[in-house]
Amino acid sequence: MAVLATIRHTRLNRQLRLWRLIALCAAAVALAAVLYSAAKPIAGGGDYVARIHIEGIIHDDRELRQRLNEIAADDHARALLVFIDSSGGSAAGSEALYTAMRRVSTAKPVVTVMGATAASGAYMAAIGADRIFARNATVTGSIGVIMQAPQVTGLMESLGIEVDIMRSGPLKTVPNPVEQLTPAGRAAAQKLVDEIFALFVDMVAERRPLNRAEVIALADGRVFTGQSAVSNGLVDAIGGEAAARDWLADQHGIERDLAVIDRNPERDGDWLDRIAGRMLGESAVTESLLLDGLLTVWHPSLQ
Repeated sequence: MAVLATIRHTRLNRQLRLWRLIALCAAAVALAAVLYSAAKPIAGGGDYVARIHIEGIIHDDRELRQRLNEIAADDHARALLVFIDSSGGSAAGSEALYTAMRRVSTAKPVVTVMGATAASGAYMAAIGADRIFARNATVTGSIGVIMQAPQVTGLMESLGIEVDIMRSGPLKTVPNPVEQLTPAGRAAAQKLVDEIFALFVDMVAERRPLNRAEVIALADGRVFTGQSAVSNGLVDAIGGEAAARDWLADQHGIERDLAVIDRNPERDGDWLDRIAGRMLGESAVTESLLLDGLLTVWHPSLQ
């Protein structure tokens, strides 16, 4: 019996060692694949068309602006293709994105392709391109600015809550959700909205084949289909990425079969970050938008 037990124990140890070896080999192969995928050079070191995606709420994205600066300086990036599917976002973030795209445009052609939505701040970013394509059913336009000031004074009164406010001046913390907006406060807030709106209108008039009066006529906040936007001058043509590549080929001699490489920060960041991202998956943290401030954003519930 003791001999049989020894034999079984020996066999079991051998099987365990074998499975451990197999597991180690599998892990090594997986790690090698991750390292190869994460560290391989962009477009094999040759020429390519850079592509970025602007999706969701636009904010002042320092990493994306840095990536656009890199694309502008990269001689192998023959052109920039910007895919947009966004309802807009912060006024400052949209302006910063527009400025970064214009900087790229001084070095190489930039073309925008609109997805389902490219409205308000997303449209502000889009006009930073040299050419804009949209689908017939794209929702775009919504040239305007919004500042929302939620009011909870009625609820506070019903609950018997009072708030004492000490401030250095009458317009400090205006608008404020815990107090009624005064005429002076409303005028000050409206002035901010009007200034950013004027900036938006001037940008459109500069970039599109429209004078300021024509832009004002379109800038009442309404949205347009891509088809209508082509007719009124906000968009150049109907089409998707294939049409954009045709334009790059016809107007700038950039081969249609040249590789397109995504250059968004989250897609091709530092190699160690890429390895961690592939091994650990996407972050569970989601972005949210606090609707208080100067926004260039379109959504039916905000109109």
